[in-house]
Amino acid sequence: MSLAILVTPDAMRTFRLPNRLTAMAEVSDRFHLKPLLRAITFPHEAFVLALSENAVRLVEAFADLPAQEVRIRDLPKDGADALKRQANDKGLRRESDRGKEGEKDLLRKYARQIDAALRAVLAGRDTALILAATEPLASIFRSVNTYPGLVAVGISASPDRMSDAELAAAARPILDRTYARDLEAARALFEDRKGQGRATSDISDAARAATYGAIEQLMLDIDEVIPGTVDEDDGRVTFAEGPSAKTYGIVDEIAGRALLSGARVLAVRKEDIPGQAQLAAILRYPV
Repeated sequence: MSLAILVTPDAMRTFRLPNRLTAMAEVSDRFHLKPLLRAITFPHEAFVLALSENAVRLVEAFADLPAQEVRIRDLPKDGADALKRQANDKGLRRESDRGKEGEKDLLRKYARQIDAALRAVLAGRDTALILAATEPLASIFRSVNTYPGLVAVGISASPDRMSDAELAAAARPILDRTYARDLEAARALFEDRKGQGRATSDISDAARAATYGAIEQLMLDIDEVIPGTVDEDDGRVTFAEGPSAKTYGIVDEIAGRALLSGARVLAVRKEDIPGQAQLAAILRYPV
């Protein structure tokens, strides 16, 4: 746990962060945001869909708070409830007479009802969704799911007897592996783009690219601060010998400009960046 405090002559804002951050104090005409970006890069929050024929619930797992069930309107209570909603006009009970294929058809309709109900909560979000279910229902739900944030790896145990806290605990190592794969994919993309002239670890080049909106993805070190300034118009970097009220973190400024142009910013430790540089920028086009 860490605490971030942003202070101006007129106001003060505090943020409790789930990550362990290096203690620092920065004085400038703008806020130092890199440590806060860590919480966005690895939020350690997820939704867990506990799904079986006997019950269904959506649990929200937090980084530093107890997990809690999310109440959703129109979410069927279980498979039987889903069938009741459609049995009369869809002829679902007759489908059950077709053996295993008929049973799969029923489960698919059950899964579609759940997917439709989840849209009210998940629409417009990018929070990870982790599925806790056994086969064949797990595969059936994945085949009808429309939420892009569904994690490829799920909890394979039956969730019926798992508490909300147990589901959240089972989700955390899955999130850790997901974050590790995301970092590895970013590093691989950086190495691939470097040969095309579309990746750089040079701070001056990255500042110019950020100013012109050319950064697609940026990895940056959240701990080290390189004082200086970045020209507002052309992105020219002026390094300073030390911090002062007239300077600010150059990499922090690059991150802010990259975010304004829609770039994905990954706030990581230095050892996670290719070459252990202060930053690694993947570009939309050569600059």
